[in-house]
Amino acid sequence: MEKILVWDWPVRIGHWLMVGAFAIAWLTGDSEEWRLIHAMAGGTLVGAMLFRLLWGFIGTRHARFASFVRGPMAAFAYLKGLVTGHAAHTTGHNPAGGWAILLLIALGLATGGTGWLIYNDWGGHWLEELHEGLANTMLTVVGVHVAGVVVGSLAHRENLVRAMITGEKLGEVSEAIASSRAWAVPLLLATALTAGWWLSR
Repeated sequence: MEKILVWDWPVRIGHWLMVGAFAIAWLTGDSEEWRLIHAMAGGTLVGAMLFRLLWGFIGTRHARFASFVRGPMAAFAYLKGLVTGHAAHTTGHNPAGGWAILLLIALGLATGGTGWLIYNDWGGHWLEELHEGLANTMLTVVGVHVAGVVVGSLAHRENLVRAMITGEKLGEVSEAIASSRAWAVPLLLATALTAGWWLSR
């Protein structure tokens, strides 16, 4: 195996955009003074996740859900392999990481949706509790995801954080993507920023 281009620009920019938006939304969640910033960050997160959802069907090879979403048994087998030191290397997302991505997207959209309702004075205390519970659950999944990245990096002797910056991972030459699809980045940013603006009006 050698270093090949695996992650396109929309996947990489979208990933770090979601990281930043979630961090800002989390840090401003309890402040009435930063309510607008909180709503804008939440909206940006929703927009980025909606784009990622679409990109999971029309994006490059390793960005597509079909390439990394596997059944629960595949995810369990991968995690068992990590424990025993025999986890199979995957060029794209591993089976466990695939489930984490789906869960994060679902939680992000649900958290953003309930937040928008609260921002527009719909619902009541129960909705605020649900919104906070979803955000806390998402933070927990983020923590598990980060731990998985660290363990995976050590198990496969590959810096997965750097890979999400450079786009390069270890793999067979035949598995490399042909283009980084930089043209789609403006569409990603437009979607995310428009959602951030619209949901915070």
